[in-house]
Amino acid sequence: MECPVNRPALVLDPTGRARDAESAELIARGPAVPADILGVQVWAVSDPDLLEDLLKDPRIAKDGRRHWPDYEPVAAGWPLALWVTARNMFSADGESHRRLRRLVSAAFTARQVAALTGRIEEMTAALLDTIAAAGADGAPVDLREHLARPLPILVIAHLLGLPDELRDGFRHHVDGVFDTTLGPEESAANNLAFFTLIGSLIAAKREHPGDDMTSLLIAARDTEGDGSALTEEELLGTVLLVVSAGYETTVNLIDNAIALLLTHPDQLALVRAGKAGWDDVVEESLRREAPVAHLPLRFALEDVELPGGVTVHRGEAILASYAAAGRHPTRHGDTGALFDVTRAVKDHLAFGHGPHFCLGAPLARLEARTALHALFERFPRLALTPDVHLEPVDSLISNGHRTLPVLLDGPGRS
Repeated sequence: MECPVNRPALVLDPTGRARDAESAELIARGPAVPADILGVQVWAVSDPDLLEDLLKDPRIAKDGRRHWPDYEPVAAGWPLALWVTARNMFSADGESHRRLRRLVSAAFTARQVAALTGRIEEMTAALLDTIAAAGADGAPVDLREHLARPLPILVIAHLLGLPDELRDGFRHHVDGVFDTTLGPEESAANNLAFFTLIGSLIAAKREHPGDDMTSLLIAARDTEGDGSALTEEELLGTVLLVVSAGYETTVNLIDNAIALLLTHPDQLALVRAGKAGWDDVVEESLRREAPVAHLPLRFALEDVELPGGVTVHRGEAILASYAAAGRHPTRHGDTGALFDVTRAVKDHLAFGHGPHFCLGAPLARLEARTALHALFERFPRLALTPDVHLEPVDSLISNGHRTLPVLLDGPGRS
């Protein structure tokens, strides 16, 4: 797996500790630059205009099995192999992608998402009750653990009909999928355990189907005979995708939005004064701290000429660097690093673009908006614990914090 051009590749830190510096370096090096992710050489694209074009370019594919010469050796030993080997709409192109997306999309229509509003408000209120009890004596409360993480898994569990006893296992294995500090054996063991857990859910739903997405996908797998049916591998992969994407992105969105507001009290004051709304907070958080910093992978079907005299050759891999794109001067001038809830242009690629635009984006936005509004209304003196240093999660893909410790009745808040 040679470097695409004869220049040193930027080696992305698997711990996520260098994310801000890496984003700045990617922007400085150019629209598309050689990068290394756990030993695999890619083109990291950070320029939002170029990235937008490539995400809808028919010469750029998602199916690594068919279009990546390095697929076999990577699948055999790369810690992130699941990102290119799983069979679902994330790794499919053309009609196959449309077929798989169609089977899931009914659960994410505007009408279906709006119908979840009351349920999400109830879930949020219950979580805030637990948070209030935990912090009643002035003890710090970890809002990632007690709000940002449980709310999305409760929503996904509702959609998929996930039993209570399986939730912690699903959360644990999703964390493993995004943890880029795991070695190949650890990653493979996590993937196997995750698929085993999904298999147990599918077996239970086959025996006792319900009014949930898992049961509907099983019905599509077992009964449809018009060519649209899922294979068993696609069924497993689709459930994995719905859980992973629907969970991790929203966890980080809620986590980052809270952290940004608490570290930018002037921006929180604007919201409280009615000069910006919670939708503004959500969109600016998505832009400033993309929940997925880098998304692997896409592949060139032919040689593709890029700005600056760069050629991505057929079969080479492309990494969408969303964290850098969100701050890029192409779109935001010299204000890209600023958190500004009054920013006039709500412009980001945090949910992707083109045919693979995230189906769950409206649901993630609803969850975040509901959680933020309720949290800051319930705890108007909310503050980060003194002298806290927020540590990133162990991932070059996932952009969030290990913990988000707060005081519910912090000093100097009103």
